[in-house]
Amino acid sequence: MGDWVIGALINIVGSVAINFGTNLLKLGHDQREKLSAINNSEGNDKFVPKSVMHFQTWRIGILFFAAGNCLNFMSFAYAAQSLLAALGSIQFVSNIAFAYFVLNKTISVKVMVATTFIVFGNVFLVSFGNHQSPVYTPEQLIAKYSNLVFVLYCMSLVFVVAFNHYLYRSGETIISSSSKDAGTYWRTMLPFSYAVVSGAIGSCSVLFAKSLSNMLRLTMSSRYEFHSWFTYAIVLLFLCTAGFWMARLNEGLSLFDAILIVPMFQIAWTFFSICTGFVYFQEYQVFDTLRIIMFVLGMTFVFLGISLLAPDDSKAADTKDASNATEHSVIDMDRNGKMLMEETESDDSNSFVSSVKVKAKRVLLKAKSACSMSLGLGEESISASSVLAMPMVSSRTTGFRGIGNERSKYAPLRTTDWSNL
Repeated sequence: MGDWVIGALINIVGSVAINFGTNLLKLGHDQREKLSAINNSEGNDKFVPKSVMHFQTWRIGILFFAAGNCLNFMSFAYAAQSLLAALGSIQFVSNIAFAYFVLNKTISVKVMVATTFIVFGNVFLVSFGNHQSPVYTPEQLIAKYSNLVFVLYCMSLVFVVAFNHYLYRSGETIISSSSKDAGTYWRTMLPFSYAVVSGAIGSCSVLFAKSLSNMLRLTMSSRYEFHSWFTYAIVLLFLCTAGFWMARLNEGLSLFDAILIVPMFQIAWTFFSICTGFVYFQEYQVFDTLRIIMFVLGMTFVFLGISLLAPDDSKAADTKDASNATEHSVIDMDRNGKMLMEETESDDSNSFVSSVKVKAKRVLLKAKSACSMSLGLGEESISASSVLAMPMVSSRTTGFRGIGNERSKYAPLRTTDWSNL
């Protein structure tokens, strides 16, 4: 059995564990909400809802979630990045069983068709993908950063990020001041450009995770000392890119309609993860014409399946009023918080140190909010599961998302802090 088979199997088990853990986390939130609703209906005004961490279902879900991420991290030491990045879509297959048996969700024909596309796509990807699993020394990993092809790829990636961020800012301005026709076009382009920027930068976390996993494998065989400057640099880069991806993912779900942003996020993340692995590790060298055609066909099937799994906005009317109430309360809290921050900034306008402290608090609050939502610690349900496999974005269609996801916003709020990026 080749190393790539071991890596693929570990990745599949990890992805399924993440998916199962995410369903348990969601079930824990549902149990908490159900308990609160029962006490409210009985007129128990003194009832104080327990934290979701008190529910055993949620705690077990966290264990599966953490174990799945550890397994996914290990898998990158044994198989090609392009193969594992695409194989992460196996979560959608396991999600049918978990959504049906764990959350008691009804599986629609559309979801079954989408899952069939994803299964066939993964068969093509595994059959014709890169089956090599070389172990690189730190010197080889460092040398790959100076490879001409990788340098050109990084330059093109910077251009793609800058261009799409420019489109995002331009579209934001046009929507606020132009006609309906132009606004309709830009309301589709905005989430696309937002997802491209997020996926292009966030997918780099997979590259750094594979490098760390490779060095960990060397350390276990006593061929590498794990405490070098290169290790710390990769760890820092991984944390930065992974944190950026998770924060943008959660922020994007609050800015745009899920029917647009969900498939765009997942397709962008998978596409750039595969491209980065192809270029940095030169995984394209083993591909001939037939394997290229079959691999592209497999990716097309996977992306088509993801697109079909986009949340169904036809069901949004049932929970629209409750969703709007939630949005208004969040916006009011956000406004109050920003008013306090603005007052603090105005009072300390003459102090550079105080200004830096206020901005640092903003960044920490945003990071805390993103981590809380991602791990199911906040009031919102799960928004993302992993940075080492295709992120399972919660939605009504997949059975992950509750009322909080019905946000009919195709254009971002003008007051969002991401506009200042």
